[in-house]
This record gives sequence, structure tokens and C-alpha cells, in this order.
Amino acid sequence: MSRVGKTPIAIPAGVEVALQPDAIRVKGALGALALAPNAQVQVQHADGRLTFAAVGDSAQAKALCGTMRQLVNNMVQGVSKGFEKKLSLVGVGYKASASGNKLNLAVGYSHPVDFVMPEGVSVTTPAATEIVLKGADRQRVGQIAAEIRAVRPPEPYKGKGIRYVGEKVVIKETKKK
Repeated sequence: MSRVGKTPIAIPAGVEVALQPDAIRVKGALGALALAPNAQVQVQHADGRLTFAAVGDSAQAKALCGTMRQLVNNMVQGVSKGFEKKLSLVGVGYKASASGNKLNLAVGYSHPVDFVMPEGVSVTTPAATEIVLKGADRQRVGQIAAEIRAVRPPEPYKGKGIRYVGEKVVIKETKKK
């Protein structure tokens, strides 16, 4: 079994976990999330901890054990602390503005690009060139951040575009005669 799958998950105060045949439900201060269980992984809730064990001895069951454990751990962290992704805009005239659940981007096209945030993801723009996405579902926050970045990914010659904070963009040397 994977080392990740062997590690139990400690459930913090204020987080409720319900193991049901059709779903693993986690509820906390920042929302509620659910995950469909896999038949190859056995989940047990005891003494404020969740433990995972592979059913059978197949390689797939052992791998799924670690995957399920990490997915549930992300759910527990999401409903208690939340997840955050930061994006920055690099380029002359590139700016973003958020109003409610809408994000408006001006990134060098002849038209503004609008994004409507799905339920559970909030957006703020502390500065005109910064975007902060927050939510309880790690996968959803990351997916929305990737979709926003895909509007204008960083180009390799000047580095202009939308990038994650901390992302390193390798700048190519221009062609020489």
C-alpha cells in the first residue's frame, strides 16, 4: 500500500464527516463537499480520524487507497481552511476587475473577456494586475485558474500574458541575422 494511503486523516474541530454508501460527505465552516467512494478502498471513521485500507491485494486497489485518502484530505482542508490560487497579469495595458461573481479581463484583445465564477469559487482583484481565486474545492479552484490563464498564456519572447504567481517563464532569445 502507498505511504500516503497509510497516513490517517485527523479531523479538525468544526468539521463533520459522514460516511454513507453512496458518498463521503464533509461539512465545515466554508461549505460542504461530497465524493463517491470506491469499492476497492475501505474507509473507517474512529476517534476523530479517518483511515483508509485497500480491499484486496491488487496494485490498482493500493494506488486508489492513496488517491482516495488525498482527495478526502483535500476536502477536509478545503472546508476548514479553503484553497487559494493567485494569478498575475504581465503586459502593458493588461488589467482585471472583479465585481460580484464576474471577472472582466482586458488582455490585449479587441474585446474584453468575461468570466462568470461557478458556485463555490470567489474572485477578488486586490490590484489591477492581480487575481485571487478562493474556494473550498481544490480541483474547481485550480480548474478555473487554468481556464483564466488559458485566455492569454505567457508567451516565450517577452513573457506577456496571465501567469500563476511564482511561475517561472523561460524567455527565448530572439532570432539573429
